[in-house]
Amino acid sequence: MDAIYIPQLTKAPERTEEIQVKEFLSGLDTLTPVRGRVRVQHCGNYLEVSGQAETIITCTCNRCLQNYNYRLVVDTSEIIWLDETVEQEVFLPLEREIAVEDLVETLSPHGYFDPGEWLYEQVCLEIPQRQLCDTNCPGIQPSHDPASTSTVDRRWASLEALKKQLPS
Repeated sequence: MDAIYIPQLTKAPERTEEIQVKEFLSGLDTLTPVRGRVRVQHCGNYLEVSGQAETIITCTCNRCLQNYNYRLVVDTSEIIWLDETVEQEVFLPLEREIAVEDLVETLSPHGYFDPGEWLYEQVCLEIPQRQLCDTNCPGIQPSHDPASTSTVDRRWASLEALKKQLPS
């Protein structure tokens, strides 16, 4: 996906560009290509971006450690403000408090919008934090084989032999 030059977007019909997506996104390991669409509309001092997409990823169950396939579905929209001051390099301290009003996405009105990067971020936000292959997954079941508990790790065999030589 090519980046969209924001000033050029103002000359598009209805100030809108719609991109059909059917590709693998760089940095995202999926079984199928990401399929869907991204719509970018220039609304004067902000961009209205919306997207619908889906793909399949392989997850590892947090309980039993088995792999399973999971369908990711993205249906979201976002407003990205256009601000002239974004181009200016700002040196901020490493730690500072940020007001809730400042938690907005901004771009330069003379810059580019990358729909591939935006879609990558939206898909990553849909990856489940708690990955379970089944809601009733029992997890890893411990074995109760008595022979397995009596087996000595071969790396400790020399120490075991030394221990037998010592008087009790």
